[in-house]
Amino acid sequence: MGAIGDLGNPLREVVTGNDNIVIKKHIDGYEGGRTLDLTDYPLTVIKAGHVVIVEDETGTFKPMPLTSTKDAYDALPSGHSYAGIVVATKPITEPFVGILTNGTVNPAAAPFKYDAILAALKTACPQIEFRKD
Repeated sequence: MGAIGDLGNPLREVVTGNDNIVIKKHIDGYEGGRTLDLTDYPLTVIKAGHVVIVEDETGTFKPMPLTSTKDAYDALPSGHSYAGIVVATKPITEPFVGILTNGTVNPAAAPFKYDAILAALKTACPQIEFRKD
């Protein structure tokens, strides 16, 4: 079964400070966004600029895993591919995200450095330009 999310709209506050800085230009993405499987995701929000992956066999979208210190991306799990970049910060209680597939991302404002995965990310998502401001 795929990811599940509650469509209720309780009052909440989410700080989206870097959203418009990290996503510089949004040309295209997955129509209607996707619901992420946040199983094992260790943080309370998923921030704009976070890398999204997809499980090849099931088509399930997930955030790129983090290291045990929660301050960097871990390795791409086997059987997964890069899908794009989260467009807007969301609490994990609302795992519905827009995913950028064509546009410009400012890696200097991203929640985690892309350095270790950038070459593979550019190959998998060739219509995303990574340009530091």
